[in-house]
Amino acid sequence: MKRKIINIDQKKCTGCGQCIPDCPEGALQLIDGKARLVSDLFCDGLGACMGTCPEGAITVIEREAGEYDEKAVMANVVPQGPAVIKAHLEHLVGHGEKKLYDLAIEYLKEHQIPVPPHRAPGSPPDTGVCGHPSFSGCPGSAARSIPRRPREGYRHEPGETGSELRQWPVQLNLLNPEAHYFDHADLLIAADCVPFAYAGFHHDFLKDRIVIIFCPKLDTDVEGYITKLKEIFSLHEIRSVTVLHMEVPCCSGVTYILDQALKGSGKTIPVREYTVMIDGGVVES
Repeated sequence: MKRKIINIDQKKCTGCGQCIPDCPEGALQLIDGKARLVSDLFCDGLGACMGTCPEGAITVIEREAGEYDEKAVMANVVPQGPAVIKAHLEHLVGHGEKKLYDLAIEYLKEHQIPVPPHRAPGSPPDTGVCGHPSFSGCPGSAARSIPRRPREGYRHEPGETGSELRQWPVQLNLLNPEAHYFDHADLLIAADCVPFAYAGFHHDFLKDRIVIIFCPKLDTDVEGYITKLKEIFSLHEIRSVTVLHMEVPCCSGVTYILDQALKGSGKTIPVREYTVMIDGGVVES
């Protein structure tokens, strides 16, 4: 089957081994002075090992690979002890992989292995030094929901607008199509430049929506974007899609990518499209 999987550029890899601890699944080993992917079955393709490679040698690609087997991975993880089990569970939670997480917990219960204390799905991120969140895996692309509720005793100053962001990450290239926050979501698909041109972006469009941003001109993997959006539409019940793009001709590519993804998914989803002017105005298309 064709799926996402880790690729290691052997020319860039120096064999430092910093990526090895960040792969609790055991898919990476140092062989002949280089990091190697030793088993497709153990690689979930989420890229937890990418952030610690100082040479930028690790990327996520799509290729023919054996299907990832969570229970086979657990058989490899368990002998490494509770700390590695915890790291693996939090790695799955951080990327919104609820189905794989459930399989891992099921494996532990089947084999009467204690489930170590860990950050479970739906719980807030652990806080590390100075209250900053700490994550197992890649901190930059871990899937997170951001609850929004009024803050008691806080009054906005006149003209002040609070953030309406409800999830992280926001870049389509980093999003996990299986993340739980897509369930029954109203989506906002916006070109990268839109929030800079339209001052009311948070209040008028981002509020109560899950946002996806990309640039149809500068981002090169258009087919990959179509495929990822198609996965999101196929895996979740999406209630509506709002599209925001700039008035410049190249930005109409946002609409093209959305149209192709919807067509590929076979879903019929209500879509509203808006064009943002360079001077900050907005019109419904």
